[in-house]
Amino acid sequence: MSQARSQHTIAASATDEFALPLVVAVTGHRDLLDSEIEAIRARVRTFLEELRNRYPANRLVVLSPLAEGADLLVAEVAVELAIELIVPLPKPRQIYLQGFRSEAAKQRFASLCTSASQVFELPSSKPPVPEEFSASDWERDYPYAQLGAYLSAHCHILIAIWDGKPSHHIGGTAQVVKFHHDDVMPGITSKTATSQQMLVDDESDLVFHIVCSRDREDSEPHADFTALDWFWYTKDEECPRSKELPAQHELIFRRSAEFSEDATRMAEEIDAGKYSLLEDSQHADLPEGIENVDHFFYIADFLAIFYQRKTVRTLLITHVLAFLMGLMFIFYSDLESMRIFLLAFLGFFAAALLTNVLAKRGGWQRKYLDYRTLAEGLRVQFYWAAAGASAGNKWKFTHDSFLQSQDPEFGWIRNVMRVAGFRCDAENKQSRSGLDFTLQQWVGNFSEGQLSYFQRKTRDRIKKSKLTRLLGIISLVTSIVIVFVFLIFGPSLSDLVSNVLMVIMAGALLGFAVREAYAYATAEKELIKQYEYMLGIYSNAQRRLAEAGDDAEKRQILLALGQSALNEHSDWLLMHRERSLDEGEIWRMGS
Repeated sequence: MSQARSQHTIAASATDEFALPLVVAVTGHRDLLDSEIEAIRARVRTFLEELRNRYPANRLVVLSPLAEGADLLVAEVAVELAIELIVPLPKPRQIYLQGFRSEAAKQRFASLCTSASQVFELPSSKPPVPEEFSASDWERDYPYAQLGAYLSAHCHILIAIWDGKPSHHIGGTAQVVKFHHDDVMPGITSKTATSQQMLVDDESDLVFHIVCSRDREDSEPHADFTALDWFWYTKDEECPRSKELPAQHELIFRRSAEFSEDATRMAEEIDAGKYSLLEDSQHADLPEGIENVDHFFYIADFLAIFYQRKTVRTLLITHVLAFLMGLMFIFYSDLESMRIFLLAFLGFFAAALLTNVLAKRGGWQRKYLDYRTLAEGLRVQFYWAAAGASAGNKWKFTHDSFLQSQDPEFGWIRNVMRVAGFRCDAENKQSRSGLDFTLQQWVGNFSEGQLSYFQRKTRDRIKKSKLTRLLGIISLVTSIVIVFVFLIFGPSLSDLVSNVLMVIMAGALLGFAVREAYAYATAEKELIKQYEYMLGIYSNAQRRLAEAGDDAEKRQILLALGQSALNEHSDWLLMHRERSLDEGEIWRMGS
């Protein structure tokens, strides 16, 4: 593996490589008015400083192609503020520079490239010329349209230094903003293509609009705007423009910040105990930047396991305490009406309540579910990139369809995937060794890979379900036997023996009820069905892959497999979120 690939794709230093990037991409006009430049520069500086102060746990990154005008301006402010700069270029560097109008701009470009953490070129291949474009216009403008779509898909905030006027110019600022909102751009997206993003209000539509004039005829901004004004601009029907960050996006950024805080706080533990998807990849020819997907995968995977243990421990403690509550109540009602039993009942309830409050305050279950879902999304993203699996629409990426029909809060998960895959998304690399690596490590067989994992988890869950059923049978048999004892020997039994038998019968029924409640809270039966379903999916994929005629067919099977996995992880997340334990349930179980 090359030295360049041994480094993380998004990394400013060893101290902050575990911090989640908050990525700001820039689109804007080249012909800014000289008299407005300093005011625009000041607004950009204030905007970036406020973002950095508002989300200190995240690492701010600016994504700028360094074109003349707005791109150079924002990049220069980022470098002045010591904010990481990444430069994607729409064309080979020398060809790109031919479009610059002044030597001064070329020198600024060169200087910023030396300050950037990365400079890379997007693929130069072009699709056939659409009917509505001339060949010359398509040759000139397509790379900028491709760049705009790429920036839109891989940023959290799009800063648009724009006059607010619509335009039919392919790849222009107006078209990039429209693509960011509506997922539509002439020449880039088909007129007949459909996309969920056209209809869904999600995290991918956030624009920070700085209104500008242009150094040209008809230089004034749109009549609805005033030069140098600014807004947060989204697809919100009631309030598309506001001075405050919209609440939906604030929640998403807050969730991202929590993930970043957890990752940086536990960086040493993660580094020591991580599970990397790249461990067996030394002979695979994998795409540039895939290390970054792996980096965020093993962070999410480690944190998911960490919070899973806390969540399971909380469930165990609360259900054991609920059993003890019930036992105290049985002792009080059926054995001896001593005040100490009621006090113990309340004490166990207080302990269960405190445990539950601590878990909720720490967000342990929510973090476990979200981080596990993120890790599984990143697993699919990683192996699709490794195999060179592409859906045929180069503007659709792994994060685009994941959890789209669920709670908008889950947009923070897509936001992580958005930056994790930004480098390997730039070009769909297909190699035979990468495909073989994916088939072995992801699909695998009954001794390795996900096929082995789901076979093992299915067996484990069936064992736990059998234990629940066994406890049910034991409690039922115990109750029946005690009932017959009362029927046969009832009149001759002493009060003490009768009370003890009642306590045993009630305790057995209580134990099964609490165990069944625990099985419900952990979705025991539902997980068996899920694991069996996923085992069947991977088994069918393995069979289809063995029968596939060529590598292209294998990649299509991997795409279908990944989409099934993403859909199932979405269902898993929602199922477990509905099974959270509250104080009322603890009281009812114990009573």
